[in-house]
Amino acid sequence: MFSPLSKMPSTTSVLSAYTTLTASAVLVRSLVSEVQNMTNQLIPKNLQDKILSKVGIFMGNISSQITLIIEENNGITPNEIFEASKLYLGTIVSVQRVKISKAEKEKKFSVNISKDEKMIDTFEGVELIWELKIVESQKTNCDGGYLSLENVEQIWYELSFLRSHKEMVLKTYLPFVLERSKSIKEEKKVIKLSPLGYGYESVNLDHPSTFDTLAMDPEEKKKVMDDLERFVRRRDYYRRVGKAWKRGYLLYGPPGTGKSSLIAAMANYLKFDIYDMELSSMGGNTDFRRMLVSTNNRSIIVIEDIDCTIQLHNRNDGAHNYNDSESQVTLSGLLNFIDGLWSSCGDERIIVFTTNFKERLDPALIRPGRMDMHIHMSYCTPSGFKILASNYLGLENHYKFHEIEELITEVNVTPAEIAEELMKSDEADIALDGLIKFINKKKEDCKEKIVVENEVDEKGDEMNKEEIETKETRKRKGNSRRGGRSKRKIF
Repeated sequence: MFSPLSKMPSTTSVLSAYTTLTASAVLVRSLVSEVQNMTNQLIPKNLQDKILSKVGIFMGNISSQITLIIEENNGITPNEIFEASKLYLGTIVSVQRVKISKAEKEKKFSVNISKDEKMIDTFEGVELIWELKIVESQKTNCDGGYLSLENVEQIWYELSFLRSHKEMVLKTYLPFVLERSKSIKEEKKVIKLSPLGYGYESVNLDHPSTFDTLAMDPEEKKKVMDDLERFVRRRDYYRRVGKAWKRGYLLYGPPGTGKSSLIAAMANYLKFDIYDMELSSMGGNTDFRRMLVSTNNRSIIVIEDIDCTIQLHNRNDGAHNYNDSESQVTLSGLLNFIDGLWSSCGDERIIVFTTNFKERLDPALIRPGRMDMHIHMSYCTPSGFKILASNYLGLENHYKFHEIEELITEVNVTPAEIAEELMKSDEADIALDGLIKFINKKKEDCKEKIVVENEVDEKGDEMNKEEIETKETRKRKGNSRRGGRSKRKIF
């Protein structure tokens, strides 16, 4: 009869097999160790990392890789790293399929990697894989009770690398990308004009105004330039004193004195974008704040004709109805934007108000700390005229300049009026003669206006005098009658 015990190995056989297996394992381990040592000696560490990275990507080895997601927006605010990555990758793009574009006024092409295209960047011997992801979806909007579908794009970059390089990427590589993008941005900077509250897209600001071409008093011009330069270099100072890194300018004066040209000159001088804010089109303080946080750093936020856009009149003039509507921006909302908590939502911001009537504005709105510099845009001066003559006619001097300069000191003429006359002819003599006639006519009109006003004042004084005399006569007669009645009562 068959017995199972007869097939079992002996104890000696088991021990012998175990000993052989252990010896084999030790031998294999020593061989692997020897191969690793030889590999480390023959293949540099950075090359090993590249091989492992390629193998990890090919095999889908998630454990050896880490991927950073860089989205276009951080909530409702733009993601600075996304914009920096886009600029940086446009200078090193080295793939087969690329996206290329160019705006009408831009000098250079913009290059970016295509959707789902992978690109390798090498930094300090480390390979980093960039990939652009775009997903389209539809969003339901309710406008006036009607439902509509809107196509929405979600855009982000994926940055993949070996997990062992995580610290280097976060502490060295990404800060390098940010700094490099700033340099690229300055090199190819195209100033943008963005209307906030209008519903229109940004456009390139192609305004040629500079401080050299600005018809402004030289001393005032130098004060503004010095103040701007001091502002942009005082980041650490503002942080040390606990103030938001911003500066406020109030430009006031008659129409046509160059307020808009000064804003354009400031933008061209600093390479700052301009946000034109239309308060009357905003649906209250909430909408106003939302627009504010959507603006970028290094920008000029402009509210033109602030005394006309919404009811923000001086509280001392008896108007108390400017703050009672939830559907418009209020004075308190505007003050919080200029100098409250919301003023610190960005860095290196310049806020500019313009008005033709400074006296109409509430003192709280234009006090120091909110509007730091009050710049009076005056009528044209002789020095301003020379700048305009140089701009429009290419003249540095002319025998008719003396006559024009004398007229300008006698008559209030705006730079816009002078520029309009100088543009009427390419011939210097004809253009200057036309300007002289224009100023003389304005001078005569002013004289006639003064004569009429004096006549009205004299008639008014005479009427007032007659009215006063009539009242005095009536008063004396009344007193006389009352006095007579009293005497009769006494006697």
